[in-house]
Amino acid sequence: MSTLKERKADIEALASKMGKQVYKPAQAKVTTFRKDYQKESDKLVSLEEAIKNSGLKDGMTISFHHHFRGGDKVVNMVVDKLAQMGFKNLRLAASSLQDVHEPLIEHIKNGVITSISTSGLRGKLADAISRGLMSEPVVFRSHGGRGSAIVNGDEHINVAFIGASSSDPLGNACGFSRSENAKSICGSLGYAIPDAQNADKVVILTDDLVAYPNTPASISESYVDYVVEVESVGDSSKIASGAIRDTKNPRDILLAKQAAKVIINGGYFKDGFSIQTGSGGASLAAVKYIRESMIEKGIKASYALGGITAHMVKMFEEGLIEKLIDVQSFDKVAAESIRDNEMHKEASANEYASADEKGSATHYLDMVILSALEVDVNFNVNVLVGSDGIIRGAIGGHQDTAADSALSIIVCPLLRGRIPCVVDEVTTLITPGSSVDVIVTEYGIAVNPRRPEIAERLKNAGLNIVDIHDLASKAKSIIGSPAPLPFGDKVVGVVMNRDGSVLDVIKNIEA
Repeated sequence: MSTLKERKADIEALASKMGKQVYKPAQAKVTTFRKDYQKESDKLVSLEEAIKNSGLKDGMTISFHHHFRGGDKVVNMVVDKLAQMGFKNLRLAASSLQDVHEPLIEHIKNGVITSISTSGLRGKLADAISRGLMSEPVVFRSHGGRGSAIVNGDEHINVAFIGASSSDPLGNACGFSRSENAKSICGSLGYAIPDAQNADKVVILTDDLVAYPNTPASISESYVDYVVEVESVGDSSKIASGAIRDTKNPRDILLAKQAAKVIINGGYFKDGFSIQTGSGGASLAAVKYIRESMIEKGIKASYALGGITAHMVKMFEEGLIEKLIDVQSFDKVAAESIRDNEMHKEASANEYASADEKGSATHYLDMVILSALEVDVNFNVNVLVGSDGIIRGAIGGHQDTAADSALSIIVCPLLRGRIPCVVDEVTTLITPGSSVDVIVTEYGIAVNPRRPEIAERLKNAGLNIVDIHDLASKAKSIIGSPAPLPFGDKVVGVVMNRDGSVLDVIKNIEA
């Protein structure tokens, strides 16, 4: 048997051929075991140190997630610090932005933030951007589209700032905590996972620093460069706000009952079906009526997908839903469920809805119920720009689930006040009509002509099936045709399709 010394010439020759160095033993290090090693992690630094050490420079891209929704504190905290440190011309890539992010207006005016990509905008920030605040148009992507863009490099992130409900000093982080010091809980960190896995540098911010190892972890220490302990990353009580609150509106309840009837009679309501409900009040309320029919017929769902709510958790605990696949926990009940139940699975944005991910859950989705600001006679949907031309919503998973599901249902009133919701042409195209199967209104149900078998099933069930053009005409007969919106010539937003193509642009509103 040859010795290592006898093989030296072969080792050197092969190393040279491979362009590698020959291994040379390093000088042995003497180490002392330290019981408090976890408290001495080199990753544990202040926010300012993390920013300095990350190598962030003017013109680079920073990213954030929105799992705390209206209770998020990380975006404002970090951008305030970046402004104090003198950064300029930064690009902000957020999974979505909320009313709470109004302070970004001043940072845009001061040149700290000059570009934004996101799924949605709301509040005074959205209003200011709609009126031409920014020089560059905001890029809007669906959740699945954003995940794909991060992976394929269209959305390159230099530094990801991720708020976590708990983390250990090495960066094992998640959206819940089992410690007595837990201050916040958001549940799934699904939208932050692609950022963590693909950003050049990753900074975890947490208000609950726990002992190593923090398990199970949504984000592994192997992706994390720095950990920052802060006073608070978010207010959990503000996660369930706005569009995802339970509705008591009689019209929404009527729409929910009709949507449930479409689900039950559409041909896919069978044992083992899968479902997702959107964030609108009517679509969320439909779950209650679907539950009643499931109990009556003895039907169970294989999984529920997307933003998980307390209603879904209740059905899961009752055994009506076998598994929950959670990209975003929509309330505290869902956040606690993902902590306590192994069949309540956390999914990254790519696992959830990426068109490029062969195993994404939306590819196996049977039915989805979604809301809309507007639909038109070609079944196109707008969920982003209001009837006044102001950005006031988010694409979310709308494009993704509508395109992939076997049956996509849009719930939309004919009118909102004096505003028609069924129109000849949507203000802004967000989800193409080719992805939409059924539109439910209080004046009847329209079925896309490309799905005649669905129309036949619903007619046989006694549902009021109408032509989409008749719904648009009905709206006009009640309130007339609204005056054209005073759009200007400046493009303030670009709407991307989930495949990376450009769907539409949003012009500034001048009124």
